[in-house]
Amino acid sequence: MSKDFLRTAISAARQAGAVHKKYFNTKFKIRKKSTSFDLVTVADIEAEKKIVSVIKNNFKGHNFLCEENKYAPRESEYTWIIDPLDGTNNFASGLPIFSASVALAKKDQLIAGAVYDVTRDELFYAQKGKGAYLNGRKISVKKISNLQEALLITGFYYDRGREMFENLEKIKQFFLKRIIGLRRLGSAALDLCYVASGRAGGYWEFELSPWDFAAGALIVSEAGGKVTARHGEKFPLGKSPIVASNGLLHKKMLKIINS
Repeated sequence: MSKDFLRTAISAARQAGAVHKKYFNTKFKIRKKSTSFDLVTVADIEAEKKIVSVIKNNFKGHNFLCEENKYAPRESEYTWIIDPLDGTNNFASGLPIFSASVALAKKDQLIAGAVYDVTRDELFYAQKGKGAYLNGRKISVKKISNLQEALLITGFYYDRGREMFENLEKIKQFFLKRIIGLRRLGSAALDLCYVASGRAGGYWEFELSPWDFAAGALIVSEAGGKVTARHGEKFPLGKSPIVASNGLLHKKMLKIINS
């Protein structure tokens, strides 16, 4: 059954990617959610429908926690956590950095996850206790222990107030530690996968929704890295700050983030 969970996550993420490819760089409708910079497109809606349909065909009684729509709760210990298009603002702007993220939790434990970037045809996936993979090749975090060797990634949620200014200060502090560089890519799911695959040493963001980080967090953990909330505690499967690293950099990152 556990293999079926992962196969379903992979299939759903790939089919969402097909929706992304269908609409990317075409003329499509864009509307705003709660703020002028929180966008939703027809690709978000259609990709979520596709993912939910794939999962329901395999597991009819499971729960869904999705970005775009709410689903009636079911009496099941399993919940699928779905971001149909992570990086909508990039997608809407024609910037090819976005992904589909599909994760499965059993109660409060993540057990399977897949993140698919259709523009690069890169499929990241993991199953609890079975390692993390990119297109069938096992991946692992980069084994560095000094911030001076690290390329880091951060993100800004939809806050344009206190959290944004606080994070700008943290960015300055990281640069004073002479990190190699810092990136802000715009897809939290991919940010986490890039830590998992050794492309970055760490990533942090002060507020994320569970669909942004669930699959990526499992992939980092299974690649030998570490993912926590802001102060090093276990992250909830709800809105949370997220800090991810190769493990060796984690305490150093937390010290700066919480200073």
